[in-house]
Amino acid sequence: MHLLQLLFRAGPAILLLAFCLQFRTNKAEEDTRKVLSMEVQMPKKAAPNEEISVTVIVQTELRECMVIQCSLLSRNPMEGPFNYVYTACLCDSNPRTFYWDFRVNKTMSITALTHIIDKEDICPFKAVVPNGPKYFYMVKNITVS
Repeated sequence: MHLLQLLFRAGPAILLLAFCLQFRTNKAEEDTRKVLSMEVQMPKKAAPNEEISVTVIVQTELRECMVIQCSLLSRNPMEGPFNYVYTACLCDSNPRTFYWDFRVNKTMSITALTHIIDKEDICPFKAVVPNGPKYFYMVKNITVS
């Protein structure tokens, strides 16, 4: 009889413990980190043959570093003395900012593209290539009038 009473007392304690552990594991699932986030800064309007500046800020919440390539794409040709593709090491403590200056003659759509690549000797430590998407992009429009 005494053993049966002990069994009934332990039941609610075990249920409470299992309930608390359930909440503890669900909280870990919410703690996911963003692989990559981008911000594109550029004017919305420009005059014909005006030089504009495009700035792309790339950052990660991952603890490991990764090698990225960042570039601008457009169906209309972009002319100017600038580097079209940047390759850099991206770490959580060091967001990267890339700059482009060029002249626009017509209304255009500009795509800022960041690609996570597997390349050695760019990062000071071993770089990782995370699972999931490797390409991230943002599209911005500029109206020339």
